[in-house]
Amino acid sequence: MTTATATASPSRTAHRLWTRSRGILLGLLLLVIGGLILAALRSDEQHGRLDPRSADRTGSRALAQLLAAHGVTTHIVTTSEEAAAAAGPHTTLLVTTPDVLTTDQLTGLHTATAHLPGRTVLLTPGATPLQVFAPTVQPQPQIGNAPRLPGCSLPPARRAGDVLLGGIRYATTASAADQCYDAGGYPTLLRLPATPKGRDTILLGSADFLYNRHLAEHGNASLALQLLGAHKHLIWYLPSVSDPSSTAADDQPGFFGLIPSGWRWALLQLTLAALCAALWRARRLGPLVPERLPVTVPAAETTEGHARLYEQAHARDRASAVLRSATRSRLAPLLGVPAAHAHTPDVLLPAVHTHLGAASLATTDLQALLFGPAPADDKALVHLADQLDTLESSIVSQERHAPREHPDR
Repeated sequence: MTTATATASPSRTAHRLWTRSRGILLGLLLLVIGGLILAALRSDEQHGRLDPRSADRTGSRALAQLLAAHGVTTHIVTTSEEAAAAAGPHTTLLVTTPDVLTTDQLTGLHTATAHLPGRTVLLTPGATPLQVFAPTVQPQPQIGNAPRLPGCSLPPARRAGDVLLGGIRYATTASAADQCYDAGGYPTLLRLPATPKGRDTILLGSADFLYNRHLAEHGNASLALQLLGAHKHLIWYLPSVSDPSSTAADDQPGFFGLIPSGWRWALLQLTLAALCAALWRARRLGPLVPERLPVTVPAAETTEGHARLYEQAHARDRASAVLRSATRSRLAPLLGVPAAHAHTPDVLLPAVHTHLGAASLATTDLQALLFGPAPADDKALVHLADQLDTLESSIVSQERHAPREHPDR
């Protein structure tokens, strides 16, 4: 009985767990699939943005190949330390997204390159990068991209002609600065001249003209080639928030720092309310406490209720174990077997054989009947109950008609 029960129980348990959890698992699967679909739809245009190795629409592989054809070597770096080390004398440093850099990273990069001859190009820098690299410049509201005329005396801009520019505009108090491609009164390209033994700085309000899809339009390729190809070595810096030198993670506010102060009190109140509700609805863990029932439930109804619960749960193993245990407990005192050994096969079975003698049930497999495996189906369970009832009735009948003297215990 133990082996069969142990084999049947895990399968039934697994089936019940699957039945209860399949709805939740299906919901989680749909959520994951939906997230993957959204990620795929949103990532097609931004993959490899401004990456000189990317041939996507927003990549810059075409520009890198154009620079290589003119003898300019492009060195890609992804950390501020690499950029500072690679930007030696007579090199061009291109910072594609300076706004993701921390103040410490910007300061370190500027300190390492400020006194080296060369050029620094910042794409769409905001207020923080400007404070470090161009303190005399202030960002102005953005404007849409459109082909614009140079409107300045900067040779690369005059040779390139109209270029697709826009984005962030800049205002400066530096009188010697070259202000090109005016948009609403402010330039979208600003060049700050180099200091003695230093670097000049170029600010671009938009990087769209460097994309693969726009490079061949207007004078985009000419301007990009002249700005980034002024020196034979180009350091292409692709900043990332995963840069180990970034301390941005330490500066980020925590979860509670993102919640407005008014909502913090509301969240605290909701938490206290949830705790109170949990304490109110929680069940007390401890020993069972008997209570006086409001009505008396007949034993037959209780037995029938238990039977229906066993049937609903397909718990034939549990039902057969209860039937056999109850039969063994009732037979033991009739056979003179101590109650402590009522469920021991080596003690109970010989007593049953001795008591039955040559009766018709002597040929019954008492081992399987009283200690056998769980029935395979409901029909076998009913048959087992009938056999147990017959065995018990036979022994009780013999006790009534031919009482025996039991040995002293």
